[in-house]
Amino acid sequence: MSLSVEQKNNIEYAITKAVRDKLGNYSPETDEMPFHYRLIGKDRIYLYRFIHSLSTTFGTSVFEPIAKIIAEKNYIVTLKKDLGSAMSEDSEKEINKIINSITTATFMPNHEREFHRIKNVCQNGHKIKVKNRKADVYLIASDKKHFAIDIKTAKPNIDGFEKYKRNLLQWIASTLYKDPTIDLCPVIAIPYNPYAPAPYKRWTLQGLFDLEKQLLVGEEFWNFLAGGDDVYEELLDCFERAGKALKGDLDGRFSRFA
Repeated sequence: MSLSVEQKNNIEYAITKAVRDKLGNYSPETDEMPFHYRLIGKDRIYLYRFIHSLSTTFGTSVFEPIAKIIAEKNYIVTLKKDLGSAMSEDSEKEINKIINSITTATFMPNHEREFHRIKNVCQNGHKIKVKNRKADVYLIASDKKHFAIDIKTAKPNIDGFEKYKRNLLQWIASTLYKDPTIDLCPVIAIPYNPYAPAPYKRWTLQGLFDLEKQLLVGEEFWNFLAGGDDVYEELLDCFERAGKALKGDLDGRFSRFA
């Protein structure tokens, strides 16, 4: 099945609302750039700054609500899910062992093995506090499998990959500490492939992540939310229609700087 008319309308509304809210609250930087203004035009400079500002909040203001609209036909969906702030002492030790093993290439990333290694010790030892990111999108499927999704920018900072991996493992540990019966798969999601039409450069994530289970890029991500249906092109069409609806707002806002 493709996106329903209702879903498309809701997606386009979410996009236009996010951009209009941003426009309403946006105050251009006052830094003087006389050479750039004369070369490119003040209106284009301010529009570029607005686009950059919008991009920094795209995940929260646009991608997350759209993910909910697409996924709620197939999953129970929660945005900004708190996975807890505690885990067992032995879970922390096991996570350190896993991280050490994969960073020294003595252990290939494998979600199932990592999950069961943590599950085996998830309630052993003292309770310890841990700082967990909230899951941007949290899904519960009809078969009771849980997915905790961390939405990243199109080109994540390579220096942060180990931290991202640790966060996924801590999500497992904290979840199992509260309820060892939950089957949780934590996922890094990247909303689009910046290298298209070439394949995404997965080698940058290889060695730390189980690329089959812990990474969803572009079409894979959106189609996964849709329960396997191919909705990516329809989603892009929603953005195009929203862009046409926003043209007057954008032109009016920035033409004053021309």
